[in-house]
Amino acid sequence: MTRRAVVIGAASGLGAAIATTLAEDDFEVVLADRNLDGAEANAIKLGGPHTAATVEVTDEDSVQRLFAEAAGSDGLAAVVNCAGFSGYGVIADLAVADFRSVIDVCLTGGFVVIKHAAPYLSEGSTLVSLASLNARQPAIGMSAYCAAKAGLAMLTEVAALELGPRGIRVNAVSPGFVHTPLTEGAALVPGVIEEYVENTALGRTGTPQDIADAVSFLCSPKSSWMTGEVLDINGGAHLKRYPDIQTHIMKLAGT
Repeated sequence: MTRRAVVIGAASGLGAAIATTLAEDDFEVVLADRNLDGAEANAIKLGGPHTAATVEVTDEDSVQRLFAEAAGSDGLAAVVNCAGFSGYGVIADLAVADFRSVIDVCLTGGFVVIKHAAPYLSEGSTLVSLASLNARQPAIGMSAYCAAKAGLAMLTEVAALELGPRGIRVNAVSPGFVHTPLTEGAALVPGVIEEYVENTALGRTGTPQDIADAVSFLCSPKSSWMTGEVLDINGGAHLKRYPDIQTHIMKLAGT
């Protein structure tokens, strides 16, 4: 029987690495993204039987359609949701619309994905969300992202309780700083990466493959007795403190 996986956010960054690793694990992968061109390019690199699809996690109809079309006759063995983005702005200055846009993608989108993936997941299948170090570690100027990812971590636990009786495992991975298109803005601010590394027990940033390997484990039988878990994959960064991004930005601006 075909083991089919859907990876949302597979056009670049962590999602692309995860899709590649699951393909190496003998999943038939549907690479889904709002950036269909990027998803198709990565699917072509992987070759058949892997395919691309378009999805917008803030559009419930789009998510529902994705899973209905991707499941085929055998249903889905794994779903991985990597959709997310962040912005910067202290609470006093942050527009409500900007706050909501992050919540809509990172938290509400995560809910919609779980809701519409669940009917196509059967006993022994797995669902993995990408949370963040910021699910447990606050950062000035990142209220929306921190709140959304903390909410996603708790949503993971609730979904594990609700889907557990059907034999479906629901877990999350919380990456620390990894160089991807999502984090390139922060990486351009002098001092941010250096401070992150100083506050990371293993003394380095992560790689997309670090995260993909963790997701691979959660999608494999080796984690068959794990559910409701939020794995910190951050080199020990959660043991110390988050970089003071605001101070570095102010230095860059000369204020």
